[in-house]
Amino acid sequence: MKPSHPGVLVGITVVLALLTWVLLRPLYASIPAVPWTAIPTVLLLAIGEAYTGWMTRARILRRPGTKPVEPLAVARLVALAKASAYGGAVFAGIFAGFAFYAADMLEQDTPRRDFFIAGGSFLGCVALVCAALYLEHCCKVPEEPDEAPERRGER
Repeated sequence: MKPSHPGVLVGITVVLALLTWVLLRPLYASIPAVPWTAIPTVLLLAIGEAYTGWMTRARILRRPGTKPVEPLAVARLVALAKASAYGGAVFAGIFAGFAFYAADMLEQDTPRRDFFIAGGSFLGCVALVCAALYLEHCCKVPEEPDEAPERRGER
């Protein structure tokens, strides 16, 4: 499995922000308000993934006071990290599109509320993507200093 590329995640976010902005032009008046519950939910997920990454890294490096980690558990964490990174990028794009659309109507109460909630949700999604990339990084097995040249084909 290859590591997630931040450029791809940014591209997904930008494309979905533009699509959301275009779709909101004819539909904004008929959709419900943006829910505020996305902000704490996504932030809690980001905190959980960052903590899991920190603990997993300590277990992989076999720091004192930690138990070794099962390889299958690490593979599952990598899958979670990749899914969270891409999912966070998708929702960051959607919330960014909402925020950009509502930014033109800040003098009205509902669009102003939607702007701040969508902006906060966007920032929460960015935090989730960063935490997911950190978790993915923490799941890498460190190279042994003696074996590193042999793995790369160098002698």
